[in-house]
Amino acid sequence: MPPSTALRRLADDLSARTFQSIAQLVYQHSRICLTADKRLLLANRLRARLVELGIESFDAYSALLASHEGSTEIDVLVDLVSINHTQFFREIGHFEYLTNHILPTLVPKLLATGAPLRLWSAAASSGEEPYTMAMVVAEYLREHPGLAWQIEASDISWRMLAAAEQAIYPAASVTAVPPVLLRRYFQRGLATRTGSYRIQQALRAQLHFERINLFQSHYPVAAEQQVIFCRNVMIYFDERSRLEAVQRLARHLAPGGYLVIGYSESLLGLTHGLTPVQQGIYQRT
Repeated sequence: MPPSTALRRLADDLSARTFQSIAQLVYQHSRICLTADKRLLLANRLRARLVELGIESFDAYSALLASHEGSTEIDVLVDLVSINHTQFFREIGHFEYLTNHILPTLVPKLLATGAPLRLWSAAASSGEEPYTMAMVVAEYLREHPGLAWQIEASDISWRMLAAAEQAIYPAASVTAVPPVLLRRYFQRGLATRTGSYRIQQALRAQLHFERINLFQSHYPVAAEQQVIFCRNVMIYFDERSRLEAVQRLARHLAPGGYLVIGYSESLLGLTHGLTPVQQGIYQRT
């Protein structure tokens, strides 16, 4: 059977009614919007999970999700449908702005008061973004020592957080890392790990990982963050959810702090009280 025919049959096995039921659960628990054109995507993401559970149909899986026993399966479902595309130094202009503008503005003030530098990667995925943030901060502080700092790294996906904490990446994933930083902050894999790289322990120690749903009732992070990266996740939310997420993130910024969103995202039309300073970068004034 041609692959395209098999995929169409897979989508047909997931009826429109069952798709809507599952998509609604995904929305309720993550605010990720699965529109009708994502039916094949959802069917493909769930196929292996049905085999793993020994469930023969999408209808039976939907029934499991709706049952009392299915409450923990909803977390697995959200994990399976969450989008996790990321890379080191992705949208590099944001990291250049962090180096050239944000850190020079914040660090002298924090050194004078003795307060720590707090940064939060709120959609950390498999770790490339928060580790890039960590490299940038560590490099800057080589010339401005004495400041305590920590990065909170959170994501809705347990699977991605586990990968981020392990901090092991194939060679193809580190091609965007400048050679000097690769030598300084990564260890080359040996034996069975040949061809891979791991973030060095000293840098990993600066990160704290936590599973956080942006719509949960409380964020278990310090209330006043100087920098929050929340990039390329709000494109999967509807307008009401984007507004709620941005307003909640803005409340977790310290006065003068910065919120960074993705190049393809916009806060146009949303009431958030932040001042735009560059593409994708906003400041709480």
